[in-house]
Amino acid sequence: MRVRLTHLGSHFALPPFLDSGRARTAAILQLSLCAVVLVFFVTSAIVPFPGELGLFWIGSIIVLGAGGAAILVPWSMISAWWVIVLPLVDILGITLLRQSAPAAGFSAFFFLPVIWLAIYYGMGGYLLGIVLVPTIMIAATLLDPRQTFSYSTISLPLMIVVVATIGVTLARQMTAQRVLFTRQTRTMARTLRRAQKQEELLAEVLDTIDFGVIRIAADGSTTVANEAHARLQRAARTADAGGGERGSSFASDGVTPLAREDIPFARAARGEVFDNQIVWFGGQGSRRRALSVTARRTRAVDGADSGAVIVSRDVTSELTALRARDSLVSSVSHELRTPLTSIIGYLELAVDDPTVPERARKNLQVAERNAARLLGIVSDILTASSRSEMSADLTISQQDIDIAEVVRASGEAWEPTAGERAIEIEMTGIRPAVAYADPLRMRQVVDNLVSNAVKYNRDGGQVTLTTHTDGLTTTITVGDSGIGLSEEELQRLFERFFRADDRGMGTGLGLSISRDLVRAHGGEIAVRSTAGAGSTFTVTLPATADSLDDPEAGAQRTSDARQRGHGQDAPV
Repeated sequence: MRVRLTHLGSHFALPPFLDSGRARTAAILQLSLCAVVLVFFVTSAIVPFPGELGLFWIGSIIVLGAGGAAILVPWSMISAWWVIVLPLVDILGITLLRQSAPAAGFSAFFFLPVIWLAIYYGMGGYLLGIVLVPTIMIAATLLDPRQTFSYSTISLPLMIVVVATIGVTLARQMTAQRVLFTRQTRTMARTLRRAQKQEELLAEVLDTIDFGVIRIAADGSTTVANEAHARLQRAARTADAGGGERGSSFASDGVTPLAREDIPFARAARGEVFDNQIVWFGGQGSRRRALSVTARRTRAVDGADSGAVIVSRDVTSELTALRARDSLVSSVSHELRTPLTSIIGYLELAVDDPTVPERARKNLQVAERNAARLLGIVSDILTASSRSEMSADLTISQQDIDIAEVVRASGEAWEPTAGERAIEIEMTGIRPAVAYADPLRMRQVVDNLVSNAVKYNRDGGQVTLTTHTDGLTTTITVGDSGIGLSEEELQRLFERFFRADDRGMGTGLGLSISRDLVRAHGGEIAVRSTAGAGSTFTVTLPATADSLDDPEAGAQRTSDARQRGHGQDAPV
């Protein structure tokens, strides 16, 4: 039976040891005692009882009656302290049983109510049990002439004290453990609620951003995915289905098909790490979607790989706008180039006409120079707009050349312009150096670097040109003592249309075109600069056709350029 004890009234608080678990223990003790007494009660009706039978029956009835009360009385409806009546009634019944036959061993029954009192009522019940029961036992022995004082008169009460002590100690330990368990349960509940709130907050934050965010566990399962990711995936699938092809995914150029294992999400699941990988979804003629995908690996507390976080962004509008701009720039450049060529031709004829007055000829020469400069700007814009997905589509014709001749010719061509500002072009460092390159394209690159070194130099400054080769890699260095560049400017130096602090009247295309030309040769370009102390550009090229085809040599050229430029080459 489960005894349920409740708080009855504001003046009484239920003792902490009267919980349901201990109520079950008390019921077991009471019913166990009743079962033993019932066995003796039935046996007395069959076998002659060696004592006062009437007194035995009275004691048995009292104990059995207490057992019935334990089952039938609605203890939850009365004060919890009334439960103490049960062990006290048991002590009375056991006393009568003991007196009915002192030698029958009924004294052992005292253990059960003493344990009950110690467990249920703590120190108070413990003291009541160890005082009341031994007193009854010793007093009955001394007052009853049938009983003699012996060692058992002392040993049995002592054992009752020992058992009661053990019971109260275990009860206190159980109470302490229950309190500790309750506190831990509450702490865990608070921690769980806090974690749930943080998870809900994280989900709300992730759902408010436009970027798709997904976390993949180490086993490949998806543990976190926001609403934007699901929306982007639906858009990609719609575009994919609209293309009429299953799995129609393309690389950043929008043309090269991608296998399923090369899609950024599959690469991230394999453990790869990358930044801003562009993938197009949808075949030609459909409403295509472009996603920029970035993947990062995550680590557990012990450093083990715990999966990846993938961030995706819809860049369809941005790429479409860039292509539209390039198309517009290309169209305008083509339209401007033809009349400018005609204007320059007529200006040249007018300058060469001997009948033109000298003063007018000088004005025509100024117009011719500016028209030629404008034609150069238009040519740069046209070259920059001739791109396939942000990479210049350049035609080069590589051959074995002495790059020193190209560099020296460029330096000599810019000497008059430099001399107007007392800038010295130092060419003693130019040494014969074979390179596998297009001489016309490389002259365009060197002219661009030298012109920048002159334009952004100080009056009376210096430009230093050097060449070097080790048989595998050929290096061109253009240094100046000019105004230099800041860290922020270095990071964007090779971007199209970027001009550092809007200095000069350039288009911001020269360095971008130069880098594309160098890379088309299989080389690399890097820059080292300090604001106020000048800049140094380093170009590395393959020395021979064999070194161009050697992947290790190509990697070494890139490494050498970045080391000479201290890694300050701007990102693609």
